[in-house]
Amino acid sequence: MEITFHCPHCKQELAVDASAAGETIQCPTCEAEISVPTPELTDIHGLNPIASSAAAKEEKHFVVPVRDAPPEVLIKQPTKTEEESTAGAKKLKIKIFRHSDCIEVGHDRYEEFVSQFLNKVGEENIVSITPLSYTHIDIATQKLMTDYALQIIYRA
Repeated sequence: MEITFHCPHCKQELAVDASAAGETIQCPTCEAEISVPTPELTDIHGLNPIASSAAAKEEKHFVVPVRDAPPEVLIKQPTKTEEESTAGAKKLKIKIFRHSDCIEVGHDRYEEFVSQFLNKVGEENIVSITPLSYTHIDIATQKLMTDYALQIIYRA
């Protein structure tokens, strides 16, 4: 913390550390010997960068709206009947089984994966089953390979 005071001889403004209070120092401008005054609460200036910033000096004029009626609701909550109707309805989903993804350690398990999924979903929830043909680059041979897949659209 600093003490700010003026030299009585040359009126130079001086700032000294608060620990030097009561000591005699030499003025750097007129070289007269002066005593540092004891600190008063108004003379002590702490280094507060926030207080000296432009944001602290800006005046803010906030206005709070005054209403006679309750404010309007910006986000409406769904009613219970809407929640019940959407909770009971199933959404459409899609699942694609690629033949190349169903080969494990040289064994073709494509039919096994598809049949497990169809049994889990159930026949009543299946909307569409579409066979697909696609091409990809085989990692081992670095050649373009044509393969097949199955696209299933179902309710879940």
